[in-house]
Amino acid sequence: MKAVILFGHGARNPEWAEPFHRIRAAMLARAPAVPVALGFLELMQPSLEQAIDDLVRNGADDIAIVPIFMAAGSHVKKDLPRMAADAMARHAGVRIGIAAPVGEAASVIEAMAVYALQPPLEYGD
Repeated sequence: MKAVILFGHGARNPEWAEPFHRIRAAMLARAPAVPVALGFLELMQPSLEQAIDDLVRNGADDIAIVPIFMAAGSHVKKDLPRMAADAMARHAGVRIGIAAPVGEAASVIEAMAVYALQPPLEYGD
């Protein structure tokens, strides 16, 4: 079974994760049969390791990790591949692929450009 993990850094403020929940809800509305989990590097739960373990326990054997990052820094280039390899070592037969960070996708860049040209502004009094 295929599954997706939206991977983020994590933050102390729980409101920081709200966009992840909205992305997950939009994905489930489009493809309700595809399990979508959140997984964080630090400061928030579930951890990436927990998200992978939960998906595998529920039958996932082909997991796509989608970094919700603007670009590929050391967490995406070094930490994430190591964590994915560790998870595949724990779960024989499970494939884990890593997508490019969303901020590097042409469609996302285009959407951000369109938004930035006419953003809804708030002005202080």
